[in-house]
Amino acid sequence: MENSLLVGGFGGQGVVLIGQLLGYSATEADLHATFFASYGAEMRGGTANCTVLISDDEIGSPVVSEVDTVIALNEPSLARFESWVKPGGTIIVNSSMVTRAVGRNDVKAVYVAANDIAHDLGNDKAANMVILGSYIGATHALDPATVIRTMRAKMAAKAPFLASNEAAIRAGFALADHPVREAAE
Repeated sequence: MENSLLVGGFGGQGVVLIGQLLGYSATEADLHATFFASYGAEMRGGTANCTVLISDDEIGSPVVSEVDTVIALNEPSLARFESWVKPGGTIIVNSSMVTRAVGRNDVKAVYVAANDIAHDLGNDKAANMVILGSYIGATHALDPATVIRTMRAKMAAKAPFLASNEAAIRAGFALADHPVREAAE
């Protein structure tokens, strides 16, 4: 088993945190993982992306030219990374921030209104956790309980937000029952 993921968005959207939590969760599940982040000098608002590889076997290099899944947290990331997905792969789109549909018919498109769901849960900053849950539900790359346990351990210093982050992961995961949504108009 090998899963490759690229997460793209603006700085401040939690791109790097998604990648880190997936990498840590994979190692908690006795899998191999690599995490490679790239971001601009800006603290917030610049571009950010990361790649995560999860495998049963050792991973030779964190560098990839195509991935199984792309998470596009904003419109520029969808435009830039849509072509990186292997045929038959998955593109998960934050439809709260992206107004266009995926332009490929050889991939599964999953539209998740992550910002809206996070707002409804009472934690506007948890949109990345909603998307994280949707990724787990759509790909089955990791057990959601492992991801939640890892999130609680790695984010223990942010105790007031642990319950809402867990709720956000669970809400995103639940969307996997009906993952294909219409794009925002």
